[in-house]
Amino acid sequence: MSDAPKALSPTPGYLVWRLANKWRTAVDQALAPLNLTHAQYVLLASLSGMEASGGQPSQRELADHTGLEALYVSKLARALEAAGLVGRTRDTEDTRVVRLALTDEGKAAVRPAVAAVQVLLDQLLTPLGGLDDRRTEDFKRTLTQLLDTPLG
Repeated sequence: MSDAPKALSPTPGYLVWRLANKWRTAVDQALAPLNLTHAQYVLLASLSGMEASGGQPSQRELADHTGLEALYVSKLARALEAAGLVGRTRDTEDTRVVRLALTDEGKAAVRPAVAAVQVLLDQLLTPLGGLDDRRTEDFKRTLTQLLDTPLG
């Protein structure tokens, strides 16, 4: 019997961490020419999708949707407002609530960003057969289950 150490098998947690870092790095690189960070992209793209569904989300709703901390969403929204990409308004019924909306400039900025990230997503999912493959749907269901599992 050999005394050589067995190769360590990566844990699922390690693989999730590696994939998340690979994705974050690729998105940051793709968005750099558009002068957006990954977090700004997440806010803008999520806001765009929520608006397309007929909503004008609050900062809290956007934080819940993205998984970002509410305080961080507030900070990002203020920076994006200063850049002319997002409008922030007080809710007419509850002045503690701040509603967000893309400006025309924000709508124009989010289109190429979404297109750039879509290219990356297509590349990432190629081993699963692409966006429309059954394996990708299974992968999405598994990721959703993992995300819905409470920790701590």
